[in-house]
Amino acid sequence: MTSNHSINQLRPLPNALPEKAEFLLNVDGLVTNLNNGARIVDDISFSIKQGETFALLGESGCGKSMTALSLMRLLPDGIRIASGDIKLDEEDILALPEYAMRRVRGGQMAMIFQEPGLSLNPVMTVGDQIAETLKLHQELGSDAIRSRCVELLEQVGISDAPRRAYEYPFQLSGGMKQRVMIAMALAGQPKLLIADEPTTALDVTIQAQVLKLLRDTQQKTGMTLLLITHDLGVVAQMAHQVGVMYAGQIIEQAPREQLFARPAHPYTQKLFAALPDAGRSGQPLAAIPGNVPSLGASLAACRFAPRCDKAWALCHDKVPEWTQLENGQRVKCHLYTSQMGSEESNLKVPLSPEPSTASGEGSGEEGRDSPLLQVDNLQVYFPIHKGILQRTVGYVKAVDGVSMNIPAGRTLALVGESGCGKTTVGKALLQLITPTAGSVRFAGHELIGINARQLRKQRAGMQMIFQDPYASLNPKMRIAEILQEGMDALSIAKNSDERQRRIDELLEQVGLEKSSKWRYPHEFSGGQRQRIAIARVLAVNPNLLICDEPTSALDVSVQAQILNLLKSLQQQLKLSYLFISHNLAVVEYLAHEVYVMYLGRIVERGTVEEVLHAPKHPYTRALLSAVPRIDGQVMQTVRLSGETPSPSHPPQGCHFHTRCVHAIAECSAIYPGETIISATHRVHCHRAAE
Repeated sequence: MTSNHSINQLRPLPNALPEKAEFLLNVDGLVTNLNNGARIVDDISFSIKQGETFALLGESGCGKSMTALSLMRLLPDGIRIASGDIKLDEEDILALPEYAMRRVRGGQMAMIFQEPGLSLNPVMTVGDQIAETLKLHQELGSDAIRSRCVELLEQVGISDAPRRAYEYPFQLSGGMKQRVMIAMALAGQPKLLIADEPTTALDVTIQAQVLKLLRDTQQKTGMTLLLITHDLGVVAQMAHQVGVMYAGQIIEQAPREQLFARPAHPYTQKLFAALPDAGRSGQPLAAIPGNVPSLGASLAACRFAPRCDKAWALCHDKVPEWTQLENGQRVKCHLYTSQMGSEESNLKVPLSPEPSTASGEGSGEEGRDSPLLQVDNLQVYFPIHKGILQRTVGYVKAVDGVSMNIPAGRTLALVGESGCGKTTVGKALLQLITPTAGSVRFAGHELIGINARQLRKQRAGMQMIFQDPYASLNPKMRIAEILQEGMDALSIAKNSDERQRRIDELLEQVGLEKSSKWRYPHEFSGGQRQRIAIARVLAVNPNLLICDEPTSALDVSVQAQILNLLKSLQQQLKLSYLFISHNLAVVEYLAHEVYVMYLGRIVERGTVEEVLHAPKHPYTRALLSAVPRIDGQVMQTVRLSGETPSPSHPPQGCHFHTRCVHAIAECSAIYPGETIISATHRVHCHRAAE
């Protein structure tokens, strides 16, 4: 545990909240119920000072977003606020009639929703959507509103704002849509901004821009921010105060520095221990067993007890009370209120354990002389058609000359911003997209140009895990049918009984009960669905798995489970992975080699140590500098100007020179050749030697 105080120095937290005059938002005893009485938000209290950021941290299903919707009084049908107080600048929010709440929403309290693509109106221009907020909350004329729309778009970092104001959401990238959402939220000049997972699934570079925008706006306007996230790196970079939420309750609250130095609750400690990094590459991550309890779970005990390895009898019989620790930290845990477990309460959980020295796993040179997969000058061009006759007037060069080798039992990570061509590479290797040119050899067999029958035989050895398991699993089929489908297609196993035995083995192999095979995908959590997707590809006995962002939208605890599973499967079955990701911490933990991709081309490649710890390309450095860190280390931030150029009209010379602060005249004229840094480290940059 984390406290250095003896148990006698700990005291129960008084029921009274601090003096409220200094706080902009006060939430006291908030309870939000389903109509059947099940509690989604269960008696939570917190306060936020003017100009500060309060982060709500926890796994999916803990009630974070429902807390935000309760504050905005935007709860869906069937859910209601049962009790509690919400005061914004001393105004009782729950006592206001609905017509008065329309003035509060947007004008005093605004919200950035988690999914901008679903929150923006697809049939209205982004300028019109911002104008709606201005008309409601600002007394401005038509010309002033148009001018203010452009000003807000420029404020959130959207280039060519006068033109973008007349575009529709589908014409914008994910990061730009998120910035439009922020512009809409800021239009009413709110005192409180609620940001619900504002950077989930965004590239690290776009995430850095969004977070900087929020910080800069906060400094200029004195705005208060309630940040909802499961990303510890974002919390470390943004928050002043942190509330850790579990199963509808806040179970720990502390200043950011105190929480990251000494997490007190076992749940908080396990969240930190589940984070991947290079120091843990030789050992499993500390995944949290089980799942967040369902709605309406027993209220008569600690809700984390079934998943806690420090739980004892009292934890299963009595709800813990608040205990005040040092420096403003408080915690709901029996370990701090009873002599039982007092020794554990004085232990500090190591956030970065020493790397394992016994395994030697991941160092292997095996298979380097005969790669399982060899890719040479792979190109994927999509024709651009125009006119009545649909003539080809150009090409989108999604993949433009990619070469790579993946040995047996090794992991090659492909990283880069969205739109650089990573997923297209994965699909082209499987021939799900027909390559334009190049060579793809798998286990010595050329795949490009072969007929459908030959390709089917080879596909059993190469399988793909897609980013969204819910979208890739047939919702009308039971799990047994999903797993058997591939075996039937490729004539694996002799008969139905043997296939059922194989299905049972697969489910056990990925950590699921055999009885779960008769359930449908919607009956599983996100992490469980990803396990089913992994079992489906293993059903046909592959040698190579192409993993397309398999953990991008998962909580850190579920992510740890999936990474542990992938690592153990690689060791047991000698699998090779092409791991496509923008999460560099995951790449550092799982991969052996890293290829950095920009606008269809590989700009740097090498071992994990070479690329992530001694990068030579400015783009790689920009990616690394944008990653939020929790270990206190600070990298010099490399800001990328503008947006990624269109692959239909890539810049002349080095594709990156339009965004590179180190560009020289040669960069805009000639594409750089390959500079050899070491036997394994190569980079395409005119200034690599510098």
